[in-house]
Amino acid sequence: MESKPQASNKKLVAILCAAVIGMFGFGFALVPLYDVMCDVLGINGKTNTVSAVQPVGMQVDTSRTIRVEFMAHINPDMPWAFTPQKVFMNVHPGQVIQTAYMATNNATQPLVGQAVPSVSPGLGAAYFNKIECFCFNQQPLEASAQAEMPLIFYIEPDVPESIHTLTLSYTLFNITNGASNSDSNSVNQQDVVDVSQSSTGSKSAFNRELSNE
Repeated sequence: MESKPQASNKKLVAILCAAVIGMFGFGFALVPLYDVMCDVLGINGKTNTVSAVQPVGMQVDTSRTIRVEFMAHINPDMPWAFTPQKVFMNVHPGQVIQTAYMATNNATQPLVGQAVPSVSPGLGAAYFNKIECFCFNQQPLEASAQAEMPLIFYIEPDVPESIHTLTLSYTLFNITNGASNSDSNSVNQQDVVDVSQSSTGSKSAFNRELSNE
């Protein structure tokens, strides 16, 4: 017959093992729960991934000014220079704004980039709408080529009064190997942009045909 201390120790070990397993499972459950909470509350900083349509009759709130800061980050395996045309802009809610980011492929071969945006504070992401953005599409660029990548956006007039500054940040990734319609890391000449043909217009510079010099 087992002594009482031994039986008590086995019971304690069983309880501790169950607690460890429970905490381990809870740790895994936190990840999807966090994602769901962020999506519901709009605190994940994600912006729209498709073109937004400006609401008809949207009024510009000239009584408020929001500072929009622009940042650029480059993944370590991406040999591009990538910078915002302007570091910040002061805009009114409801005002349609056009600006751009500049990109230079410093590699000796064509590459395809993909920019992933985020907005902080996360609460403001739900009110930041991009009408046109280079982040909607893959961006091919020839070796040593430069391009201007347009961005058109507006902030919804009902953005919370507590928001005075929004930071739009892009992280640029090298997706050359996985890019659709790519062939041995080469970029179709029809999709390559020539800096001499870059424009400040609303059409993306990456979607114009390479000119023959």
